[in-house]
Amino acid sequence: MEPYRYAIGIGSNRRHGRHGAPAAVVRAAIAAIDGAGAAVLTCSPIIATPALGPAGRSFANAAVIVETRLDPPALLARLKGLEALFGRRKGRRWGARVLDLDILLWSGGRWSQRRGRRLTIPHRGVEQRDFVLRPLLAIAAGWRVGEGCRTVRHARARLLRRAG
Repeated sequence: MEPYRYAIGIGSNRRHGRHGAPAAVVRAAIAAIDGAGAAVLTCSPIIATPALGPAGRSFANAAVIVETRLDPPALLARLKGLEALFGRRKGRRWGARVLDLDILLWSGGRWSQRRGRRLTIPHRGVEQRDFVLRPLLAIAAGWRVGEGCRTVRHARARLLRRAG
């Protein structure tokens, strides 16, 4: 079986007792992902982004490309386990969080699972979120995203045109 490649979004907007500020949490999360059954191939720069909704504090966001033999549900379970290790607790959606890890894209194209944890790849909302597209642009500009099979580069340009 050939390994899969995934684009994973990483975000933090709360300090961690051991790792410190959100940007340091993101760096620690990248190292943890690399040791959790996935090899990190490339990392985007860490960017500061304003909070959306009731999260309150600014986020540190990044994206990584990983390679692994794990299928999407298995990788999601591994990522949720890492979030818990970093102290993420279940809470309100869009709230402050120590660590948020999302599967954004994968080399297998589309994935949809309705049982148990809902998992949809490409991640819902990728095309509407600059804090996701900006890091992805640095490491996966040509990857396909969205209904129209646009590339990350095209999706971000389209988002910026609509916003501006």
